[in-house]
Amino acid sequence: MNITLFQHHISKLLLIGFLFATCSSNNETAPEPEPEPPVTAGDVDILVTTADRSHDLAWQSANFGTSSNMSPTTIRLNRNERYQTMDGFGAAVTGSASYNLMQMAASDRAEFLKKTFSETEGYGHSYIRIAIGCSDFSLSEYSLCDKPGIENFALQSEELEYVIPVLKEILAINPNIKIIGSPWTPPQWMKVNNLTDLQPHNSWTSGHLNPVHYQDYGAYFVKWIQAMEAQGVPIHAITPQNEPLNRGNSASLFMGWQEQQAFIKEGLGPALRSAGQNTKIYVFDHNYNYDNMPDQEDYPIKVYQDPEVAAYVAGAAYHNYGGNRAELLDIQRQRPDKELIFTETSIGTWNDGQNLQVRLMEDMEEVALGTVNNGSRAVIVWNLMLDNDRGPNREGGCQTCYGAVDINKSNYKTIQRNSHYYIISHLAAVVKPGATRIGTSGFTSAGLMYTAFENPDGSLATVLLNNSTESKRITLDDGANHFNYEVPPKAVVSYRWK
Repeated sequence: MNITLFQHHISKLLLIGFLFATCSSNNETAPEPEPEPPVTAGDVDILVTTADRSHDLAWQSANFGTSSNMSPTTIRLNRNERYQTMDGFGAAVTGSASYNLMQMAASDRAEFLKKTFSETEGYGHSYIRIAIGCSDFSLSEYSLCDKPGIENFALQSEELEYVIPVLKEILAINPNIKIIGSPWTPPQWMKVNNLTDLQPHNSWTSGHLNPVHYQDYGAYFVKWIQAMEAQGVPIHAITPQNEPLNRGNSASLFMGWQEQQAFIKEGLGPALRSAGQNTKIYVFDHNYNYDNMPDQEDYPIKVYQDPEVAAYVAGAAYHNYGGNRAELLDIQRQRPDKELIFTETSIGTWNDGQNLQVRLMEDMEEVALGTVNNGSRAVIVWNLMLDNDRGPNREGGCQTCYGAVDINKSNYKTIQRNSHYYIISHLAAVVKPGATRIGTSGFTSAGLMYTAFENPDGSLATVLLNNSTESKRITLDDGANHFNYEVPPKAVVSYRWK
């Protein structure tokens, strides 16, 4: 062994020893020491997580079978049965998440972001949601034009000091990241108490958008897109309003379907078009059950009823704080020409949010596989990172939410990964932007749920959930090759192969 190679091996051993000594538990890291995506040791790369963390985003491999496949537990992939194109998977980089990230040592933050977003050295998270102005997880309540007059538009300190620096670091790691922006509220001077009296509504909470300001607010979106682009942050898509049927959020606006349709027609759509912007518009951005408002049911379908508006709109976005994901299938059935994406879900004290034994299974079924198998092109969860006091948060916002990861603010180093980080990582690690969901058939069993894809490079991927108390030896067969793997009980397994 030459001296250079010997020094290389000694350095690796010292690094491994350091990581072992600093790892405080199997779900807390400083920074995370999990193995890198493999230099393929077999025909198939396999990523495994069990609810008890005995497998914790652990890379393994398998080889193709050499004899004919006679297994009764075979899942068959059908590339000729094709569904939606996938845009990506990720989390929200809110003001709070950005603040926490910027408190980390630069080297620790770089390691966490690489592990999360790198397509070659991490899990390849591929979609980010951000707020246009403040959200309920911002450091203060503000808009980007608090002084009346659209000429007074400007990015504020939260964007310039926290969100944009984080986004730039992420884009340097993965330039293909898609970013979607949503406003929680317009400037207060654009708000009125209702559409009859049209009296000023001097509050960040509730109110309506004054129709007089449709063009101003359309210009507000354009200025935001242009300002972010000038900072090197391209914007893939927007929604006109986060949770338009929720009057009670700390920053909010009521925007029924008629109002959203009118705003897109008279303000947002023409503003984007005249500015030459190709940014996608997704309508609605709220719950499956339309907050139990009968006149708002099928909100996106009603917005699409105006052909001029429908021409501006790519599709609809959904959250899961009420109703059933079957609503995605109903909307897709009515307008198969329009896209669907899933843009928000939360974990917190109310749903045992840090208990992976519970949440990994439920979130994989409901959020990850459930929305994708119902036609969603994207899956985005809420805050990427909160601290161990569930913050920073504000009065009137969520005081009980956990992040996809939670960081200990005593050192801004020790990280606990929660279910949302796992479910996004299991999708993003093997399903790449531009992949097509394909058909599957064959073996079914209680607690077994799966979906399959063909990636743009021709590789195949399957993500599988075994929500049973027994291991299952599953065979996957793509018509040309087959392989099997013993899926542990209460486990999520992602496969990718050429």
